[in-house]
Amino acid sequence: MRKLSFLLACIIGISVSGFSQDIIRQKVCNDPGIKHQADSLKQLYAKDGFVVLKEASITMESEYEMPVVVPLQEGTWYQFVFIGDPTSRLYEVRMYDWSEKQVIYQKKMWGDVDGNIISYSYIPRVTEYHMMKPVQVNKKKKKELCGYVMLLKKTKQDQSAPSPTK
Repeated sequence: MRKLSFLLACIIGISVSGFSQDIIRQKVCNDPGIKHQADSLKQLYAKDGFVVLKEASITMESEYEMPVVVPLQEGTWYQFVFIGDPTSRLYEVRMYDWSEKQVIYQKKMWGDVDGNIISYSYIPRVTEYHMMKPVQVNKKKKKELCGYVMLLKKTKQDQSAPSPTK
């Protein structure tokens, strides 16, 4: 059943990218603070040899996951970033491989250092689609929460690459 939901999310992701005119499109948000954080992180990661593959600002609803499906290549070093609305109290990101095995889980709370930013490295063992599911919880704003997701890829191979995530 979960594979079916994963496949449907992939199809929805493809549909949202422009194959259909009769669909609900993800609404972009504009938060200058989040944009500044994203730009700073892009500069920081660029110094370490990463390039941005995909990025998007997204309007989210409190307590609802926003699935993001990405194709990943075996042995490639990726960096994922989620930036949530600074007024939210909880931020979580889960990532699943094609077989729906959870490969990443991170949680941050408001007040943590960089509390509204979740960032992690990942090196897939096989080439396949993965699904990243960020969520944020905000008691005051239930809708129209701004979020920002980025997928970066390491371009320069060096000796300091982490071992593949299990």
